Amino acid sequence: MAGKGWNYIAGVPETEDQQKLRFQVELEFVQCLGNPNYLNFLAQRGYFKDSTFVNYLKYLLYWKEPDYAKYLKYPMCLYFLDLLQYEHFRRELVNAQCSKFIDDQQILLWQHYTRRRSRLLTPQNPNSTPEQNTGSQNNSQSNGHLNTKIT
Repeated sequence: MAGKGWNYIAGVPETEDQQKLRFQVELEFVQCLGNPNYLNFLAQRGYFKDSTFVNYLKYLLYWKEPDYAKYLKYPMCLYFLDLLQYEHFRRELVNAQCSKFIDDQQILLWQHYTRRRSRLLTPQNPNSTPEQNTGSQNNSQSNGHLNTKIT
């Protein structure tokens, strides 16, 4: 399952092996876009000023299609891929403080998501009151991670 399946440089269709390799490389690269520190690295080295690279980012938008998105392990990368379509966002990524802020916000989102998910997945005791259910959950988790008690 690869992108377009055509080698525009050589002007010939890609072989199946070439398509698989391109799929793997593009999958890995798109997922790297979910790392604000990597985006800062690219910005500081001027990649976002290169029109060819910006066109490549536009090409990669096909990863938003469900047939491709299902292979992503880090779907947050699609959000950043969308933001990278805007020149203002690309310019701001040169600033390390900006990428640090984005990184911090991303971690906070994950922590909140993890806590909510663990609450939703924790079986509720149907005979107890809501206060008892939340009390037992609060004792068993900290910062979105379940703590095991050693006795």
